[in-house]
Amino acid sequence: MKINPLELNFTPLPGSTFTNLLRLLAQNKFRISIVGVPRTAYSLLLSALLSPLNIWEKIKFDKKIENVELKPPIFIIGHWRSGTTYLHNLLSQDKQFGYPSTFHTVVPSLFLNFEKWIKPIVEASLPPTRPEDNVPLAADLPQEEEYAMGNLCPYAFYNAWCFPKNMEFYYKFVCMENVESHVIKEWKEKYIYFLKKVAYHHKGKQLVLKNPANTARIKLLLEMFPEAKFIHIYRNPYHVFFSMKRDIEAEMSLYCVQKPKDDETIEKAMANLYIKMFEKYFREKELIPDGNLIEVRYEDFVSNPFKEIKRIYEGLKLKNFDKAKHVFLKFIEEQKKIKVHEYNISNEDKEKIYNYWNLTIDKWGYDI
Repeated sequence: MKINPLELNFTPLPGSTFTNLLRLLAQNKFRISIVGVPRTAYSLLLSALLSPLNIWEKIKFDKKIENVELKPPIFIIGHWRSGTTYLHNLLSQDKQFGYPSTFHTVVPSLFLNFEKWIKPIVEASLPPTRPEDNVPLAADLPQEEEYAMGNLCPYAFYNAWCFPKNMEFYYKFVCMENVESHVIKEWKEKYIYFLKKVAYHHKGKQLVLKNPANTARIKLLLEMFPEAKFIHIYRNPYHVFFSMKRDIEAEMSLYCVQKPKDDETIEKAMANLYIKMFEKYFREKELIPDGNLIEVRYEDFVSNPFKEIKRIYEGLKLKNFDKAKHVFLKFIEEQKKIKVHEYNISNEDKEKIYNYWNLTIDKWGYDI
């Protein structure tokens, strides 16, 4: 894994609250590798400079945020690299919905009052596409709220890619199993706070949220939002395996402030988390009320996205499909420019992946 220690733009840590950044460093006993020294110094400096603005925004808006009535969200779930971003971007074309943007998730503590000042800085630091593929990336485009959670509390998936020496520790906050009750309580409080803040920004609209980590948090989400709706998108596990490995290598090299573990350890941790996620999802999806869950096969979705988005609206009884269909068709046409990676899978790789993930391969009936 090639790491440029002077590549500072992509690390998510500078947008963290200063208190949270100190907690993360303490959680890792301040163990920073040589490659992480510039990123840590940059993150501490920027977070400290922004801290007074964070406090001012809390003083000005927290009472208003507290009074926001959240409508039951629509959660897009499914493992990373399974089409969740495409689905999120498509559904967010419907103006009846709100969503967290990249800007909101990068600086979750000051996007209401200081957009005019801070957003240009965020925009300047973003490339036109994501580092792992050629999907567009911009400050106002929809983004997964897990990034915001990592900047608000030390219990989020992407902290594992910033602090890879402690990778397995942060991965456990996906399934939230064997986690102390005070941690779950804090996570819920921060999560609801962030969603209310986003809803306030969108003038109370129903939120469409995309977060792969939530695939294993159904019970927690239903405790907070009993009437929430869920869209689960799943993809050929053989393809997910290679796509996720490429994603981790691309993003961890940009996020980390510690030298990553060896490739085999990273691969096994990825494979184990996948299984834990889906074992928990298959158990907990039975808790979702009838009519509030729809499942989408990635291959069906990319071959005919308009048909599948219409099926989602009908299955979840979402309103105003006819009003939004013209923007859906326009967006779908634009996505045809995006190229999907192809993989050559050897028999040895196929056997290894099957041994890891036969649970979903058999359940969903996939082959290479």
